[in-house]
Amino acid sequence: MSDALFQNSYYIGNNFNCILYGVELVLYTMTMQKLLSHKTRRTRPDRFFIFFSTANLILITIYVAVQSVFGEEMWIVNADFPGGQGAYLEEFAAVWYQTMGTTASVALNLLSDGLLIYRCFIVWSDVRVVIVPGLLYLATLALGIVELWASGAPHDDFFAGLAANLGLSYYATSIGLNVLVTCLITGRIMTIARTSNKYLGAEISQTYVGVAAIIIESALPYTLSGIAFLVSYGMDSGISILFLSIYVMFTCVSPQMLVLRVVEGRAWRRNQLTDASTTLNFSSNGLPGASDYTNSTATRSAVVGDGGIHVHLQTTRKGDRSLEDVGKFAVSSDGSI
Repeated sequence: MSDALFQNSYYIGNNFNCILYGVELVLYTMTMQKLLSHKTRRTRPDRFFIFFSTANLILITIYVAVQSVFGEEMWIVNADFPGGQGAYLEEFAAVWYQTMGTTASVALNLLSDGLLIYRCFIVWSDVRVVIVPGLLYLATLALGIVELWASGAPHDDFFAGLAANLGLSYYATSIGLNVLVTCLITGRIMTIARTSNKYLGAEISQTYVGVAAIIIESALPYTLSGIAFLVSYGMDSGISILFLSIYVMFTCVSPQMLVLRVVEGRAWRRNQLTDASTTLNFSSNGLPGASDYTNSTATRSAVVGDGGIHVHLQTTRKGDRSLEDVGKFAVSSDGSI
């Protein structure tokens, strides 16, 4: 593929690469500042997120650099190549550093999909939910290896021939996995949101089941950009290279947004929606003994389990540090108490 639409899309895609790479650098810096600022000994999750974030940054740097260098070689260094830019692309599409860039994008995809499947397990707290995504993940791994072999063969082209057919299978499987996991996470969060908003109020539930939670936890931009690329790639459209650039960049940016949300303590935790404390002012209203609770402090905790949301309320009397239970109740997944 070497028409004018493809060349223009390649150029615009490189510009989007630079913009989103800047976003990734900001997210990475914020994440590392949060992780490295811990005064206590770093936990295993901290070490994992340091490794994951750094690996993501290295892989996306390779991809962005490769795309920029190839564009420079095609449009500037070899501007007078016999046959023009299209002929240069067909001749050097499988150059070694392009294969390295494709390998980086496949590895990045595997890292991101793995994190997304893990977050799906965290949100559902049920291993059965991730069985099908896990099988699709293994299929993605196998197809990714075959795709790298096909696209890296001498004089082969990622956008034509056998490599294109294998690439379509690979991306269809990978993006199908994204869509499935995104739907599972979004559905779970929206189900909990209906119950938590009703019984806990928007203040507590918004952090964990709001719009931002749905977009970030489900890696929605990653999935939507993947669908756009898959459709254009399947249609053999020249604009597919633009959507590929955006898709690969969100393969890095969306997981990094999720990691930052986790290290800041705002992401969904396993079996727990939130623990929050609020100050409530109770008026006596002439009720016997009610004055004992005027300006008291109420602690409200909510835990998400398999049966629904379990709520525990406690108060502290004015001038007294002891806690008294106000009540406990459970909200089932169907909304009953």
